[in-house]
Amino acid sequence: MDTKRILVTGGAGFIGTNLVNELNKRGHEVMSIDLLNSDLDNYLRADVKNYRQLEKVFENYNFDYVYHLAAEYGRWNGEAHYENLWQTNVIGTKHMLRLQEKLGFKMIFFSSAEVYGDYNGVMSEDVMENNPIKDTYQMNDYAVSKWAGELMCMNSAKMYDTETVRVRPVNCYGPEEHFTPYRGFIPLFIYHALFGKPYTVYKGHKRIIDYVGDTTKTFANILDNFKPGEAYNVGGKQEWEREIKEYSDIILDAVGVDDSIVTYEEAEPFTTHVKTIDFSKSIKDLKHDPKVTPEEGIKKTVEWMKWYYRVGE
Repeated sequence: MDTKRILVTGGAGFIGTNLVNELNKRGHEVMSIDLLNSDLDNYLRADVKNYRQLEKVFENYNFDYVYHLAAEYGRWNGEAHYENLWQTNVIGTKHMLRLQEKLGFKMIFFSSAEVYGDYNGVMSEDVMENNPIKDTYQMNDYAVSKWAGELMCMNSAKMYDTETVRVRPVNCYGPEEHFTPYRGFIPLFIYHALFGKPYTVYKGHKRIIDYVGDTTKTFANILDNFKPGEAYNVGGKQEWEREIKEYSDIILDAVGVDDSIVTYEEAEPFTTHVKTIDFSKSIKDLKHDPKVTPEEGIKKTVEWMKWYYRVGE
């Protein structure tokens, strides 16, 4: 196997931790950076919104590829802490691009399926190129910041011949995702169910979720078929699209509690009702082949969160 030297930004985060593990399994030389101190192997503390901290990393190490995951995540997080969001997601990405233009490494930029906003059709990768912005309408700063990142990647490629692949993850979940109020609905529901805390389920919303173990295999496969300029949706199987209430029911069953903690309300405002996403391109180019069903993945995630939060000890 051709061993690659790889940097993962945001490598101590949820997807980053799982991706580093997958890349290490494949025999690559992997370094990760993130905001905080950590006892992880081959880890450095560096904040992507501080150029000098990044520059110092690249002064001491050479990389063939950079997986740029570091980001402030989530719609409401972006509203509440918009300074952090824009500094990390946009300025941080610009710093990475400046270093890429100087040093020539290949990059995998992590965008989000949120860039499709409230588009009312099948969300294939070319939607963003073929439709005016008013038809997609990104409904929050998080989505806008991710689309700005993609535009910067495309602009850098045109001006400086940088080589970047953009990925748009779709509701990724699984072990290593700690609860915060700004996380997705899967860890939020599980955490609340484990501790008997009330939560709200909005009716009329459908989503596909994707288990992180499946997702990171696909992300690692990009190294085997790196096509500069391409964008890829990465998520679960189309037939796994479910109502949010169905996911809530699966979680309650896995935790072993009833739905007395759940309040059911009509559709949530400012939130897309149904996100139907096309994964055919990642299946073709990246051998994307999700195996873990929502029932299996949620059970694994419940068990991890029980362990992490010492529930039942």
